[in-house]
Amino acid sequence: MQIITSHAEFEQFLGKELGVSSWHTISQEQINKFADATLDHQWIHVDEERAQNEGPFKATIAHGYLTLSLIPYLWKQIVDIQNLKMEINYGIESLRFAQPVIVNSNIRLKAKLSSIVNLRGVTKVHMGIEMEIEDQKKPAFTGEVVFLYHFITT
Repeated sequence: MQIITSHAEFEQFLGKELGVSSWHTISQEQINKFADATLDHQWIHVDEERAQNEGPFKATIAHGYLTLSLIPYLWKQIVDIQNLKMEINYGIESLRFAQPVIVNSNIRLKAKLSSIVNLRGVTKVHMGIEMEIEDQKKPAFTGEVVFLYHFITT
């Protein structure tokens, strides 16, 4: 895991891969809880029997937005950003879902620092991300996330 405590330290990673998170298993329980939280109970996510019998993947699949919602959790396994007043999830750009995540699949996040700029004391970073699915050639998604970091200055 990388530890970053300032804008200058972050800048050293420009154009470089920051790392890869550990694997996370997408369980049916997690899918069901996400469906409850978002009121999205489409059968392809929550009806295991119907998905097995009628679905194109012969099993339920995770909501695309569920996989996206795991970015902060997995990102914190890659980099420990310290010395902060505040951090903000600022945006997602150029996101493309490449393939579904079937229940009980293992996923992990890969991140690369695409750009970094100092906006009057606020560090704005663009991270190239890829959500890998274990034993699959195609990722679940690729894209770019934007974070704002307010480092404590002395």
